[in-house]
Amino acid sequence: MNAKEIVAKNKGLEPGHSMCAGCGVPIVVKQVLSAVDNVVVANATGCLEVATTAFPYSSWRVPWIHNAFENTAATLSGVETAYKVLKKKGKIEKDIKFLAIGGDGGFYDIGLQSLSGALERGHDCVYIVYDNQAYQNTGSQRSSATPFGAASSTTPVGTISAGKMQAKKDFAKIAIAHNIPFVAQTAVHAYNDLTRKVQEAFQNTPAVIVVLQPCPTNWKFDTSRTIELSRLAVETNFWPLYECKNGKYTINYKPKKALPVDNFLRMQGRFRHLLTEQNRSIVDDIQKDIDSKWDALLKLEQDSHTEANTVQV
Repeated sequence: MNAKEIVAKNKGLEPGHSMCAGCGVPIVVKQVLSAVDNVVVANATGCLEVATTAFPYSSWRVPWIHNAFENTAATLSGVETAYKVLKKKGKIEKDIKFLAIGGDGGFYDIGLQSLSGALERGHDCVYIVYDNQAYQNTGSQRSSATPFGAASSTTPVGTISAGKMQAKKDFAKIAIAHNIPFVAQTAVHAYNDLTRKVQEAFQNTPAVIVVLQPCPTNWKFDTSRTIELSRLAVETNFWPLYECKNGKYTINYKPKKALPVDNFLRMQGRFRHLLTEQNRSIVDDIQKDIDSKWDALLKLEQDSHTEANTVQV
């Protein structure tokens, strides 16, 4: 089955939810659920949970569990363990897969501890992190996923501050440090890349996939440009598409000529303050950081493939 056939299945999440116009999270979830059968979903508190389950309604057509920010991975790992016991006893015959979905609170920050434990224990689960780069559900407060220089409700722009002055946490690298079989970074516009990585992840668990998901409401851009902005994030190397399978890095897309990061920043109100002569040095710093991290990623890919070839010899 190719990626277009998977997307056409459009199963697991029904219309009628109250996600914001232009939000990419429903697109991501539909693609993920259409790429896997017989799945149980644990969903951390956040935009997705709130907007898809307004009592007494639900948009979910798969077994679904709501958890607090801090314990989604812990709950799902318990369900997966119970399933293994029941299957061993012959009480369940069906093959079932387990998926956790969360954002900045669910995985980047508040839920990182339980996720780290689940990855270390090696549960047969896949964890999807939708990266919208702030606590968007509660008013766009900064999180560890918020990029350097971005304005948020708790890092406002003024005479003292030019937005968030700390670097964004590299969540994929944190997951890779757990020495798990599969970690990948992808984006909402890259449906072919996303669906392939979902299938790869369920064959190599535990696995983590971090998906860039622009938020029109709080990144402050036109709701019709979500996919365009996601693509720009990749074309500027702000958000590289890559994977690490059993320690081997592969960059899945390399721009022929990376665009300056200004192209990505100028589309968003949260970065508007940077596009002044006064803050030009901050944009230069962002560009230098992107270039440095891209070079480091290229080296990781080269080194890991060289090591793999050496082992084969």
